[in-house]
Amino acid sequence: MNTTVIESRQVPVNIADTAASPSTRWRNAPSAAGSSRVGAQLAPESLSIPEHILRFLGRSWVDKAIAVLASIPCAWLTYACIREGLMSVPRALFFAQVSLFVLTMLIRRNPVRITANPWFWVVAFVASYYGFLTATLVRGGITVAPSWVNNSLGALGLWIAIFARLSLGRNIGLVPAQRRIVTGGAYRYMRHPIYTANFLCSIGFALSSFSVINVLVIALGCGLWVVKTFMEEAFLSQDPKYAAYMRRVRWRWLPGLV
Repeated sequence: MNTTVIESRQVPVNIADTAASPSTRWRNAPSAAGSSRVGAQLAPESLSIPEHILRFLGRSWVDKAIAVLASIPCAWLTYACIREGLMSVPRALFFAQVSLFVLTMLIRRNPVRITANPWFWVVAFVASYYGFLTATLVRGGITVAPSWVNNSLGALGLWIAIFARLSLGRNIGLVPAQRRIVTGGAYRYMRHPIYTANFLCSIGFALSSFSVINVLVIALGCGLWVVKTFMEEAFLSQDPKYAAYMRRVRWRWLPGLV
């Protein structure tokens, strides 16, 4: 692995979670020479979200309001699929794990550190809510695997998603942000189990609705999660504790494989 040395990086720190400390401070944090930052090249240094906007977004009520508003179109898309009779078992399992991701945003803990990179925000938002659009866009196709295989992949993905959410507690994020570093539960075996859940449900969904267009739609969503993985690790690895966790838990998505 090549070592990337970055002289200066804009790192947000101390997002307030209490009325006694309402401000957000930012500083240019030098990276340690010789440190390894997977995907660090994805973070352009010359572009950042203004401090006052991030301070506003960091307020607890704003954070929860955004999560609620974002859930409304997702609920509508779910209802539309049910109304049109499209809710097969693989599609329902895919919807369930995406819904779990969105709904748990309502109880998340406020971050102590959050990225100021606007591209990270865009990718995180699109990747997180694209799943609902995927489940709506995928139409027709043929089943290329036995139903028990498709359903098992979806059920396994949903189980991993639930296990990962329970492991995280309230330390749930949309954009790359640091709350509390979780190293137990599902995170003892892989660094991004929620994304693993998405991949498994996506595969089951694709096998049950196979067509070139459907596969491309689903693959795009998986690709966004891959990009989001590297963006998150580029941000979180600035913390020595998370960097140590990355060295200890080598596998991102599948233990022993990748």
